Amino acid sequence: MENLLAEVLLPFLGTSLGAGCVFFLRREMNPLVQRALTGFAAGVMVAASVWSLLLPAMEQQADMGRWAFLPAVIGFWLGILFLLVLDRTVPHLHQNSSRPEGPPTRLNRTGMLVLAVALHNIPEGMAVGVVLAGWMSGDSGITTAGTLALSLGIAIQNFPEGAVISMPLRAEGVGKGRAFLYGVLSGVVEPLAAVLTMLMAGLLLPALPYLLSFAAGAMIYVVVEELIPETSAGEHSNLGTLFFAAGFTVMLALDAALG
Repeated sequence: MENLLAEVLLPFLGTSLGAGCVFFLRREMNPLVQRALTGFAAGVMVAASVWSLLLPAMEQQADMGRWAFLPAVIGFWLGILFLLVLDRTVPHLHQNSSRPEGPPTRLNRTGMLVLAVALHNIPEGMAVGVVLAGWMSGDSGITTAGTLALSLGIAIQNFPEGAVISMPLRAEGVGKGRAFLYGVLSGVVEPLAAVLTMLMAGLLLPALPYLLSFAAGAMIYVVVEELIPETSAGEHSNLGTLFFAAGFTVMLALDAALG
């Protein structure tokens, strides 16, 4: 039970530690550093979506033969559509953007920036929750090491995400304590999403392959819709691409070594 709780909270800890950078780094974050950190996070999320979610979803449906991909495809598209709905219905503002997305709101810029990162974190929490639910079921083929690899990988990529939300807020004049708090709050949705997904998966274990691929689709939506454009914004640089590759290989190595 203690290990289970630790793996649920590990990604949130990564976000909180990243937000804590506001106490140690200078007031503004270099745009190239921000681009590199965003690329790294995107790489981790793509690798986790493939090796920790989509492949296990198909392996669990191996008895379907050549149609084993079908539940993964269906769940993947449901995850894409779920994030599309959230993207259209939750007011939020991305870094380096002056135009908020979603419906009109009275929220200030800070609140919308926090909501943007919170949207990133929902599918990550869902991914951790559904993998842990599969491990608890005992017959999904998901190992303890595999769940740890996913939680650790997401925690690693959450560290730069926490910094990416707190440091720009500090640059806009928000106090260090408040900038740190907003960074932490952006990560609170992760353990909540993990627990809710675990409860849902526990009730719907036959649907586990769909839930695994659902979480993958949600994460890929975030990567393509938000993170990759952020790595390419502004003056041309290959830094985001290189760090995307770095994040991808880190997650791949974790999954191979621990899974």
